Amino acid sequence: MADEAPILRMRGVRKRFGSVDVLKDVDLDVAAGERVVICGPSGSGKSTLISCVNGLVRHDAGRIAIEGIELDHRAGTVGELRRRIGMVFQSFNLFPHLSVLENCTLGPMLVQGRPRAEAEALAMSLLERVRIPEQAPKHPAQLSGGQQQRVAIARALCLKPRLMLFDEPTSALDPEMIKEVLDCMIELAATGMTMIVVTHEMGFAREVADRIVFMDEGRIVEAAPPDGFFAAPANARTRDFLARLIR
Repeated sequence: MADEAPILRMRGVRKRFGSVDVLKDVDLDVAAGERVVICGPSGSGKSTLISCVNGLVRHDAGRIAIEGIELDHRAGTVGELRRRIGMVFQSFNLFPHLSVLENCTLGPMLVQGRPRAEAEALAMSLLERVRIPEQAPKHPAQLSGGQQQRVAIARALCLKPRLMLFDEPTSALDPEMIKEVLDCMIELAATGMTMIVVTHEMGFAREVADRIVFMDEGRIVEAAPPDGFFAAPANARTRDFLARLIR
């Protein structure tokens, strides 16, 4: 509902690496259950933005709050917020020496203190959701890239996050593997999960996003529902980006 507090609130967020301003006064609200796609050219600050949300990168100024809890980088606060956030990276980041099942149960057992049997039951239910339960005893090196990314999605879901972040989840995949991961994400979106997805997959954005955010040079240039974003972008920089991306 419009009067509900957003699950994510960012106000005046800035980040600098050396002499480069990567994020410049970013304001962004994301409502519970909303699916937001962030796009833009390389170097526009997209990945840095969601890394700041997860506390992986420390923002230099401004405020970030998840469900009203401000990210102040005290150890306890960061840990509490990460229990509410799942993140899927470009390069899978699975533990190669652990099986698929062990990759998925590690977080619930260590972070949440779940008994092994409960953690394994949860992991298997989520591997079923991403359609690879038969891969549970295998190690990551035995899987395709698309299968590894689906394991990464299941692993993130095992902590029962309130917000899922995806950082270009298909960019490391061969073209034939992209669809299986996007299909998995589409099914996840249909469950009502709050999602922020950094991607150049505009077909996915059209189908899934409630709102598309376009970034350039560290700023949010435009934000609009998919119909308006694609049919009548208001900003010239957005129009130029789409013309290059969609041919």
